[in-house]
Parts: sequence; C-alpha cells; structure tokens
Amino acid sequence: MLAGLVLGLPAAHADDGQLYGLLRSRDLSPFGFLRLDMRPAHAVSIEPGHWAFETELGYQNTWALSPNVERYLTNLESSGRRALGPNELQAIRDLPGENYLVDLELALLDVTFHYKLSDIWTTYLILSGVSYQGGFLDSAIEGFHDTFGFSTFGRPAVKRNQVNLIYDLKSTQYASLEAPTDGGLLDPTLGVRYAGWRLPGNWHVTAELAVKIPIAGRRSLLSTGRTDYGVQLAFQRKGLRNGFYVNAAAVYYDGASQVSPQQQQVIPTVIFGYERVLTERTNFNLQGYASKSPYTHRETDLQDLLGEKYQLSVGIRHRRDNFLITFGITENLQNVNNTPDIGFQVGLAWIPMKSQATL
Repeated sequence: MLAGLVLGLPAAHADDGQLYGLLRSRDLSPFGFLRLDMRPAHAVSIEPGHWAFETELGYQNTWALSPNVERYLTNLESSGRRALGPNELQAIRDLPGENYLVDLELALLDVTFHYKLSDIWTTYLILSGVSYQGGFLDSAIEGFHDTFGFSTFGRPAVKRNQVNLIYDLKSTQYASLEAPTDGGLLDPTLGVRYAGWRLPGNWHVTAELAVKIPIAGRRSLLSTGRTDYGVQLAFQRKGLRNGFYVNAAAVYYDGASQVSPQQQQVIPTVIFGYERVLTERTNFNLQGYASKSPYTHRETDLQDLLGEKYQLSVGIRHRRDNFLITFGITENLQNVNNTPDIGFQVGLAWIPMKSQATL
C-alpha cells in the first residue's frame, strides 16, 4: 500500500533529482549476525582519487522463539509478567524436542570509507561496533500487535526490555538471562569494487569482493574468530525518475563455535529494490531481502531456524549539499522467528558533488 501511494505522487523533473541506489543497511538478524554480510551496492559515484564517507546506524528488536516455548509462555500470561529465572529456564529445558528464545535489541554502527582508485576500481573499508541491550521497543510492538489483532507470541509473560538468550538445540545448550556483553567492535570488512563491464540499454553492473578479518580473535557475540569471504554482482537500471536494482551475493561463512555453533557453508543472498525521485532532493526506496539460513540439520531440525530469511525495507533519502541523509524501516516476513520483528536505519553519507563514474 505504501509503495502504491508513493508511486502515485508527482515526481521531480529529470534534471532535478538523483538516484542513490539501495538502502545500505545489512541484515541485523541475531542468527548468524557475526558472519560477513555484503552491503547493498551504491548507485552514487565519486571521481578517481577522491574519498566518500558514510555512517549507518541500525537498530532492531528481536523476539524469536520455538513453538513449544511460545505455548509455554502464553500459558503464563494470565499470571502477569516476570523476569525469567532458574525456574523458567529449567521449565523450557524440560519441554519436549528442541527449543529456543531470543529476546533482545541491538544497535549497529557502520562507518565506511570509499576510495576511487581509477575509473573502474574502488576500494572500501567498513568499521563496525555493536551494542546489546533490552532496549525500549517492547511496549510499542506489543501495542501494535494488540491494535491489529496479531498474536502476542507469549511476550506479555516476560518482563519488558530484558535480554534473554536460551538455546536448547541438538547442537548446543546455552542460556544467558542478561546480555553476555554490552557490545564492542566487530571484525572490519575490506572490499574492492569493479565497474568496467558494460551492458545494453540503461543497465549497469558492478562486481565486489570482500573479506571479514578477525583481527582480535574469537569474542563472545562480537567475533567468530574466523575469516569470511564474499562476492557480489549488482545490477542497476537508472532512468530519469526511477531506479531498479538487483543484488546477488554469495558469502563463504567459516562458521561459528560459540553461543549457537554453525557449520562452514556458502550463504547466498538476493536483494530486489526500487527507487523513485520524489522531489529535487528526496527519494523513496522499497526493497526486499532474501537469504539462506546459517543453520543446517546438523545444528537443529526446527523449521523456524532452518527456513530462509525474508525482510522488507522502505526508506526515504534526502540530500543537503554534499550530505545524504537516510531513514529506513525493516520488517520481517513469512518466517518471523528467525529475523528481527522490526528494525530502523539512520544513515549519513558525505559524497563529492562532482562525479561521473560509478562508485
């Protein structure tokens, strides 16, 4: 509905607007969060020998749980809220089969430096930090569910704005009823982008290679201590007022051995996006994200964890001189127990005004 309303708005004249590409947020799902995730490609540009700089602040709320845990917590709702303790933890562990509960909020800050080596080569460095907390969104999400008649998913049985991590899977048993760490620096990502290919019509393509480097070894909820590699092809069709984008990526994920272990594997991801110039300085973005789960049957047989991850994002971009400001919202789709309930993105990028070649 939102996309339809925006498409019906009058657009700026061709010379008045500029297309900037996909929203640059990465997947914030706590399941496989520490792996390399290729960021969506830019459609903006800089000249050889120049820098571009961007920051992205992402924030998400996750309440994800297995069906047995949901039924257990729903039965407790009538007796009010409680901070989960040893009794509740043992009751969850005594439930039949495999079970899990992930209840947290996290904030991710990405700082990216781009440098244009030549007309067709660009390199970039991403430095990231994360903060884990109980957060503040639980009340608003519960109110939204109540207003539109959605399931409570057992939320009213648990004290709001807490961190609860419980995994009782065939590959691991782990529990933390508070944040195991407040946060810290994540592994940096180093990448290179090639834009020397030409396609017919208004289509453009870029290729990227990236590596996530574990410079400080394994750290709980901060680094797997392993090196991941990724490749991405980004197809962009830019018209006068509309842009269409397809990103296809594959990441060699070297797995994880802590909290919830995962195996070495290749994880494919695809992003489809649409952008429309609304005014001289303001654009609208709509994009969908689909990715393979990092879990396999070696770790769990729960379909909620094995299922693909689907997310939908909408965003607004506004340019002020050399600065590009972004605000976006991401919602999970279909498999709601393996992705955040909702996420927000605020971005600020500094981009040189004079530019002709693809970033």
